[in-house]
Amino acid sequence: MKSFRLSAAALLVPLALLASACSGASAAGEASNTDGKGSLVLNVGDQKGGAEALLRAAGELDDLPYRVTWSTFTSGPPLLEAVNAKAVDIGSVGNTPPVFAAGAGSKITVVAASHGDPAGEAVLVPKDSPLRTARDLKGKKVAVAQGSSAHFQLVAALAKAGLKPSDVQVTLLQPADALAAFTTGKVDAWAVWDPYTSQVLLSGKGRILTGGRGTVNGLNFQVAAPSALADEEKAKAIGDFVERLRRAQDWVYEHPEEWATAWAKETGLPYEVALASVKRSNGTRIPVALDEAAIASEQKIADTFAELKLIPRKFRFADYVDTRFNKDLPPSTTAARSYGKAS
Repeated sequence: MKSFRLSAAALLVPLALLASACSGASAAGEASNTDGKGSLVLNVGDQKGGAEALLRAAGELDDLPYRVTWSTFTSGPPLLEAVNAKAVDIGSVGNTPPVFAAGAGSKITVVAASHGDPAGEAVLVPKDSPLRTARDLKGKKVAVAQGSSAHFQLVAALAKAGLKPSDVQVTLLQPADALAAFTTGKVDAWAVWDPYTSQVLLSGKGRILTGGRGTVNGLNFQVAAPSALADEEKAKAIGDFVERLRRAQDWVYEHPEEWATAWAKETGLPYEVALASVKRSNGTRIPVALDEAAIASEQKIADTFAELKLIPRKFRFADYVDTRFNKDLPPSTTAARSYGKAS
């Protein structure tokens, strides 16, 4: 791969696109079940370059038996706020947003899961940083998006190093603001996920201090509104939508370059960054069952945040899971896909 360098200013442009939000249904309150022509509408929460771009690239938006309206969010937590408000019927998030939402008493239901290589989850430091291990983060300023998958990755990495979140200066920032703080030296480290990880690494602006492998579970979820699941027609559409996402994920693994091209066009990411992210994490995901192991792994996250008083209460994660769409999927502990040395 050819060398790839960007200035700090150039770094901000495509990733700001990833962090941009359009209000869509989320700003309009509770969404309608049908459009003006009587067709069923499925209201889907998304992130830039997420499900909509993926399904379109894989040809899975052709011949839909319902109409989809899309609302785009900066990250998982605000997306789940919209699910709770019934403005969104379903959306994709990482392993931690459902914990924060459920801990706050939100009305959400996890309906599908995938397992991927968590190599894209990382605590990044500037390339010339004197920090060498997670323990070196003591007393340092670390940026992270509250309630994101990176939030637990940071907590878990600190715990493995014998540290608590109170031992570092946690700065809660959404990705675009965190990137700006990281590239201008206002924070010492940044806990984040792909494609931000790949962007920083390929730009030469930073390196991985500690990664997600062996630290986080690598799970991603589809989360639906209980009210949508209670509606027979809408629940059928959700089941169909989940199946299309599963087929699209299979397509991504088999067509990494084609997906990287589409993803780069959608987000403004350089192709090299998109492809690196696909092979490091995005393309490694495999649809898995919402089983006891997945629930137990998420319960550990929930208990950890409750003990740290970062969520207001303890709860049973199983109470927020609906397994009706599991079908014959492999266990959640099934190894993620791999592109070999490229990943």
